[in-house]
Amino acid sequence: MERANAVTFLGNPLTLVGNPVSPGDPAPDATVLKQDLTPVRIHDYKGQTLLVSVVPSLDTSVCSAQTKQFNEAASQLPDSVKVLTVSMDLPFAQKRFCGAEGIDRIEVLSDHREGAFGQAYGALVKELRILCRAVFVIDPQGIVCYAEYVPEIAQHPNYDAALDAARAVAGQE
Repeated sequence: MERANAVTFLGNPLTLVGNPVSPGDPAPDATVLKQDLTPVRIHDYKGQTLLVSVVPSLDTSVCSAQTKQFNEAASQLPDSVKVLTVSMDLPFAQKRFCGAEGIDRIEVLSDHREGAFGQAYGALVKELRILCRAVFVIDPQGIVCYAEYVPEIAQHPNYDAALDAARAVAGQE
């Protein structure tokens, strides 16, 4: 499925590929890569509350800031919450970024190989082959509890709403 004009980048409309997910939907599975190139599936994290931060590229200021913000916030979330960042960056670039920026409380994963996560979550930007900016919270049973697709890729997500959703889900466990 393609959704024309689903998001913009610097005001220019873009097409998202895949079906969007909404609260109440089962979280789709997708295989992404860890920084050591080991494949991992989103469903491998079942049993944990997930806060999934999706960024176009760690090499941009907003994506870098978003990743740092969630890394910092992770220390104040319940232990049952796992924070993931997913981008299309190569795992080697992600590892270099995490080392340089002190990203040590979250797991940064790559969707570069197949774009499987982007397609499964309706977040793959057709024209640029990057991911749009989005945030998802998934409960331990694998149900999406929060979904935000940021309408303008160059803008920040609603950090407070995402973190509040993750805390609320973790409090229900």
